[in-house]
Amino acid sequence: MLQVGKKPEVNKGYIFFRKNISGWLIMLPAIILFIFFVWEPLFENIRLSFYNSTGIKTTNFVGLMNYKEVVKDPSFMPAMRNTIYYTLWSLVIGFLVPIIMAILINEMVYAKGFFRIGTYFPNVVPGLATVMMWGFIFKPGDTGILNIILKQFGIGPQVWLNNPKLTILLIVITMTWRSAGATALIYLAGLQGINTELYEAAIIDGASIWNRIVHVTIPNLRNLGRTLLILQIVAVFQVLYEPMVMKNGGPNRASLSMMELVWDLAFGKFDFSHAAAIGVMMSVFLITVTLVYNKFVKVQDM
Repeated sequence: MLQVGKKPEVNKGYIFFRKNISGWLIMLPAIILFIFFVWEPLFENIRLSFYNSTGIKTTNFVGLMNYKEVVKDPSFMPAMRNTIYYTLWSLVIGFLVPIIMAILINEMVYAKGFFRIGTYFPNVVPGLATVMMWGFIFKPGDTGILNIILKQFGIGPQVWLNNPKLTILLIVITMTWRSAGATALIYLAGLQGINTELYEAAIIDGASIWNRIVHVTIPNLRNLGRTLLILQIVAVFQVLYEPMVMKNGGPNRASLSMMELVWDLAFGKFDFSHAAAIGVMMSVFLITVTLVYNKFVKVQDM
């Protein structure tokens, strides 16, 4: 029985839900789509990796056998090595180029809008068209665009993408050309948020452009750079259609990536169990890298 004059206790969770019910209703379609297109395939992929399969239909449970078999696959280690090379080259080229582009545009006095549009323009071009265009540029022989240009300077035709030592580097250059503009605009937005009084104080103290960049610009872009760094690692580790279209993993598996190996197993050999196993291994690896990186960043900030 309730005591007279005493209000009944109300569940705080119910009050919170009732106050925010309109927000939940707005989010509901997106949540349903996210569960259907992300979480359900994710858990199904994990389940599939522990079974033998005929196509996408599972037959019998095999435990970790699929994982052991894909590691022994002769294409697994070259694909892993190449994917690491893609990531490292992307950090050397693809991570630094957008920062430099953003700083240069920010320091410009005239035609900033023109260069912003020009910087973003490659992102408007469809990815497949970009890869095919650069494939013609790097085409070996006398018909390749780059070789035609070099011929005007008396330099003989080069094999470019057919050179195993250059293939990954040239593909990363292609990826950077397409994606650097959008990333540069993100950095440019971060630069616009830096307090102008810091630059004014640096100019009064006689700081050069280089000193302003080193002591004002870069420290204020640190947090943004940290976030985009880990996002770039995750994105480049999943590189697929660039090496597939430009060289189909060649020459001699020199450009084969992990995602291309997954594609070949799943849609070339219809071995969905082994493809699922590699997908799970990649997910675990990227989650681990992200957690270690975030832990390292927190230690640096302490």
